Amino acid sequence: MTSSKVTDAKATDAPEEGYERGLGSRQVQMIAIGGAIGVGLFMGAGANIAKAGPSIILMYALAGVVIFFIMRALGELLLYRPVSGSFAEYAREFLGPFFGFVTGWTYWLMWVVTGMAELTAAAIYIHFWFPEIPQWVSALVFLVVLFGVNLISVKIFGEVEFWFSMIKVTAIIGMIVIGLGVLTLGFSGAGDTATVSNLWAHDGFFPNGIGSSLMTLQGVMFAYLAVELVGVTAGESENPEKTLPKAINTLPWRIIVFYVGSLLVILSVVKWTEFSAGESPFVHAFGKIGIPLAAGIVNFVVLTAALSSCNSGMYSTGRMLRDLAANSEAPQAFGKLNSRKTPAVGITVSVALMGIGVVLNYVVPEKAFLYVTSVATAAGIWTWMMILVSHIRYRAAVDAGRLRASSFPAPGGALFSWVALLFLIGVTCMIAYDKDARVCLYVAAGWAVALGIGWAILKSRNPQITDRGGEPELEKVG
Repeated sequence: MTSSKVTDAKATDAPEEGYERGLGSRQVQMIAIGGAIGVGLFMGAGANIAKAGPSIILMYALAGVVIFFIMRALGELLLYRPVSGSFAEYAREFLGPFFGFVTGWTYWLMWVVTGMAELTAAAIYIHFWFPEIPQWVSALVFLVVLFGVNLISVKIFGEVEFWFSMIKVTAIIGMIVIGLGVLTLGFSGAGDTATVSNLWAHDGFFPNGIGSSLMTLQGVMFAYLAVELVGVTAGESENPEKTLPKAINTLPWRIIVFYVGSLLVILSVVKWTEFSAGESPFVHAFGKIGIPLAAGIVNFVVLTAALSSCNSGMYSTGRMLRDLAANSEAPQAFGKLNSRKTPAVGITVSVALMGIGVVLNYVVPEKAFLYVTSVATAAGIWTWMMILVSHIRYRAAVDAGRLRASSFPAPGGALFSWVALLFLIGVTCMIAYDKDARVCLYVAAGWAVALGIGWAILKSRNPQITDRGGEPELEKVG
């Protein structure tokens, strides 16, 4: 096969995978926006504020810059070849079948445990109104309802996710406006103490030292999990060439407004020493402002944020399992679509495992959120690393003339992918240093052993599996 033929084949390799292209521009845009606003901000920010004080704003901004580098790298790959397998497909092509296998299964694990985290958070929010209802009961009800939504059709999923995200976006903008009103006009009880000087007046901007602030990056990175979900929608978007670049390019504004902006306002209205782990800083702040029903309204918003993320998790796990099955890296049953063109078997298995989160809420409700967020962050960091390494390899192939250039190149070529990769390695080292978060590395070690065994079984049953993808393909193209 000639170089030009292979290059052209790769350039146009965006197959109809059997899915319904039922996600319109409106839904993809809102899914991308909603992916930047999750329980990691609404719930996890409380613990991070308690550790880092006002400097948490800088940590979210720093992580946001790195996330943008990752998303631009992913965007370049998506416009080179938009497929629903996304990260796993790119790892498979540029690093080899083993990395595609590991990335696909690890991303699946990330969403399963993220679903557990979101169910936990949703149950905690329900506790705000109905303290007599056990956490595990609420978690189970939400699990069953969202499972039904995902089985119906991708259009229903997209519409539910659109409105979940719309609620989050509208509410957080409203929170910022109200907070600015308190700061400038001084209304409500919080107006007497609300001042921008709260950002540095209570033991400084880094009250616990820069080291403590940096140690929050593990929790901060969890807040950005799901931002890459837009890549999984590529196989079901009506017009990925237009919708995906637009969704990715608006990411910096989403980070500035939703993370940096909201935290700037909240930490100016209420001094950082009043926040603690286990509660939403948004609920606390607006409860103090004293607006009638404000705390309940904000609690409803953060509840929808948790359910939105869990809904997205069910969507992505089913698609990732189907991609693995298509590459003979998972049982073939996961590759089947039901009459509504949804991967029902993969979704069902994933939801069943998310049910472990219900068990955790019964056994260790006070630790459930910490455990699952730590594991999800480790899995997410691996996925982001694979995106970056795949992008670096792709750019090397383009520069060597082996592959065509994407229509959506990342600024700086592979340079910022290297920067982001080093940053993620640093965050991993911080996780290893933190005794509370370190549990995820133990889980990761066990997961690596399980994947190694699984890969060995695959190779023994299908020796040809190692002949697909990776560097041999790139050499053949050249």
